[in-house]
Amino acid sequence: MRTEAAFATSADGTRIAWSRHGSGPALVRVGTWLTHLDFDWSSPVWSHWLEDLGQRFTVVRYDDRGCGLSDRAPTEYSLAAWMADLEAVVDAARLSSFTLLGMSQGGAVAVEYARAHPGRVTSLVLCGAYGQGALARSATEEEIEERDLRARMIKVGWGRANPVFRRVFTSSFIPGASETQMRWFDELQRRSMSAEAAFASSRARAMLDVTSSARAVSARTLVMHADGDQAVPFEQGRQLAGLIPGARFVPLHSQNHILLADEPAWPDFLAEVTAFVGVAERGGARAELTVREVEVLRLVAHGRSNEEIGSQLSLSTRTVERHLSNIYSKLELTGKSARAAAAARLPELEPGI
Repeated sequence: MRTEAAFATSADGTRIAWSRHGSGPALVRVGTWLTHLDFDWSSPVWSHWLEDLGQRFTVVRYDDRGCGLSDRAPTEYSLAAWMADLEAVVDAARLSSFTLLGMSQGGAVAVEYARAHPGRVTSLVLCGAYGQGALARSATEEEIEERDLRARMIKVGWGRANPVFRRVFTSSFIPGASETQMRWFDELQRRSMSAEAAFASSRARAMLDVTSSARAVSARTLVMHADGDQAVPFEQGRQLAGLIPGARFVPLHSQNHILLADEPAWPDFLAEVTAFVGVAERGGARAELTVREVEVLRLVAHGRSNEEIGSQLSLSTRTVERHLSNIYSKLELTGKSARAAAAARLPELEPGI
């Protein structure tokens, strides 16, 4: 699926690319680095986020300044600039109220926005987030040396064809990924941002401190964090939840900063968000398949095995099985004949895609 991006103009004139998909109550995902509105739809790392959240929400997402389809050379990276970007997208989407999803570096911006706009944010969901960036926290000499080394690797190796330097970041974000997923994330880094933008953005993010703002958030808040997160320490999520009045904290069992489709933490995350926001699960009577599910079913109809489908779509066999399970549920099919019966219904399911 290719994204039809719209553009919102931020306070300093930077053009921010944004898009909307899915149906249901509005959910706005705060921009982070390492996204690409178009490229992410074919991603073995991000596509399940887009598809599964789109089945529950009208998802508004945007590429961060300096990233993806947004302007690549903004004049400023700061909390004020990121806040202005979010405000511009919300205004362009004409949203009066919505759930705000702040992941990773976007968590600090989400906290600040929720504090400043209590009437707009009905629910605040944070995942893998922090209240203090790496440069705002107290650190040991070893931690400081590691941060400096990572900064040098961005400067030296980010734009090179050889991904050896970028693989360090990939291994930190998704250590449990397959080699296919890791290679995709290696390439995403180079495709989504320049070395200069990656360095400037990451350094500005590392200096953020919204701990005071967190104490003033009035929106009902859900904070989730992977207990083995190697990019943002688990303790940062726990501390952030402790600062926000009444926040609910849910540990997720995963070593990945970005939850992958094949791990138990992903359906746990979806269930928690769905229950917290109050979205009714969509059951089997609804025979509306996602773009990815139609792609899988089309290959089934052509006689491909699950392994062959996974190879062609850059998915694991387990992910293919998950998509098939979702298809059977939506079409109310069971038993050994479900695969053939689903393939037979492909013509009636394709026109809406």
